[in-house]
Amino acid sequence: MSRVDYRNQTTLLTGASAGIGAEFARALAARGSDLVLVARRAQRLENLAAELEAAHGIKVTAVPADLSSRGAGTAVAQQVRDLDITVTSLVNCAGFGTFGPFHTEQPQRLADEIAVDVSAVVDLTRAFIGDLRAAGTGFLINVASMAAYQPTPNMAVYGAAKAFVLSFTEALWQESLGTGLRVLALSPGATDTEFFDVVGTTDAAGSMRLQSAREVVDTALRALDRRNPPPSAVVGRVNKIALLAQRLASRRRTILTLAAMTKSNPERDRLDKVR
Repeated sequence: MSRVDYRNQTTLLTGASAGIGAEFARALAARGSDLVLVARRAQRLENLAAELEAAHGIKVTAVPADLSSRGAGTAVAQQVRDLDITVTSLVNCAGFGTFGPFHTEQPQRLADEIAVDVSAVVDLTRAFIGDLRAAGTGFLINVASMAAYQPTPNMAVYGAAKAFVLSFTEALWQESLGTGLRVLALSPGATDTEFFDVVGTTDAAGSMRLQSAREVVDTALRALDRRNPPPSAVVGRVNKIALLAQRLASRRRTILTLAAMTKSNPERDRLDKVR
């Protein structure tokens, strides 16, 4: 495959108001891609859109949306088409996690987590994949996580959701061979973003060094520009080594190790929840 010509792309990015999504927006804008930015916080989207248009002379459209609402992906797709925009690439970055024993979590919060991390990814991908395949020059990136590779005690729903994203995206990689569409599941480790503010504790990171959003995006773009892009990419040498070590260990040992790394402090978590 030839390298991506970003100047001929219109890329829709979810979770674009902060963190990895915003970093993707800046990196793709610098390469010449027009953008459609999707997130809940309208003012942040408008500010980022104005910044990127001024810096790079591209077209940036802000589409505020709450991806936890039912059918949000389909609604976003309809809004984009009403604006007469044809999307040629898609990056599903939006997501959040919950932390703590499953039996203590709020049911509605878990439902929202599944809606954003799983349902919206499927909904948006289905809504746009016809256009992506027809263009045949762009990419589909779904952001998974290192949590996708094994059960994750204290983040049971998040880990399971990201395992779905990894499996789903790698299947689409195979289905898209020969179409010109690059498909990539991207698995960062703990990253220095607002993710842990939403989770409510940094314990979810375990003892790992936080990666930067720039490291995550650079890994994705390097993978896309390979002659034969892989179905998935893990961010960081340490995470790649950890993944190899997990494959050599029993699942029992892996689960117990992860539980020890992310062990919840019940009293501190109780205080976090009331702040």
